Amino acid sequence: MHAVAPPEAAGRRFDQVLAGLFPEYSRSRLAAWIKAGKAKLDGAVVAPRHAMRGGEQVELIVTEEAQVDAAPEPIALKIVHEDADLLVIDKPPGLVVHPGAGNRAGTLQNALLHFDPQLAIVPRAGIVHRLDKDTSGLLVVARNLRAHAALVAMLAAREIHRRYAAIVNGVPVAGGAIDAPLARHPQDRLRRAVRDGGKPARTHYRVREKFRAHALLQCELESGRTHQIRVHMAHAGYPLVGDPLYGGGLKLPRGAGARLSETLRGFKRQALHAEHLEFMHPVSGETLSFDAKPPEDFSELLRALRNDAEAAQ
Repeated sequence: MHAVAPPEAAGRRFDQVLAGLFPEYSRSRLAAWIKAGKAKLDGAVVAPRHAMRGGEQVELIVTEEAQVDAAPEPIALKIVHEDADLLVIDKPPGLVVHPGAGNRAGTLQNALLHFDPQLAIVPRAGIVHRLDKDTSGLLVVARNLRAHAALVAMLAAREIHRRYAAIVNGVPVAGGAIDAPLARHPQDRLRRAVRDGGKPARTHYRVREKFRAHALLQCELESGRTHQIRVHMAHAGYPLVGDPLYGGGLKLPRGAGARLSETLRGFKRQALHAEHLEFMHPVSGETLSFDAKPPEDFSELLRALRNDAEAAQ
């Protein structure tokens, strides 16, 4: 690939100018190509911090090697949107996003590689943000390097808007914001905890519906830390129903009927659904907005809570 450094590149570093000339590639990948001698300036290999004059000929040798080693698997995907640059997926509960220890197969990444083998050259098969295994709902997948670099930058700049529906134990008086830093739990590596010195994290929540001993909340993130909503709501005293890590056990309202008791006892995952996703298309600039209805188990839990509240009036 060839380009000419613009006049305003004068005095800037080579790696910075290269990132501007080829925005479809991440800075880390461009840095690796510079070190490997695959990025040249007027035909010569130079250091990343080489000072530019402006007007130089830039040559980049692109090698599209595989970025993931997961195997393709024919797993059904619910695709909400598809174009040449990205996919929007409605993930069901129970589907792991990334392969890991104990989950080398049967993941969203395996499914994506079967759907589009070209995703093998995109980091993480194009997945730019994740949902926990038992959280349902919307996530965006980049289909090429240009879209991936742009979406990662948008995510870091908080330009991808995500909204969640959550059913919690307890009944908040009103909504609010939880501003509490998160870090790995000091004793349990699978959990996160509110800890001084952790990464900044802020969650906004609003009460949509109140029941006798539970509530339906709308949650929005300013940051996207691992388990953020789950940890923050538990920290505030309103853990998510069914959450095996932070839920605090079964909570039944006084005199709960058989239907509600059975439904709550049978709900074995965190009651969290990524219902809304909105962002600017990384290529066209069009604003994209998507909504996904919650899965049946989430909807059935809401029906049982509503029926219990009505019966108690």
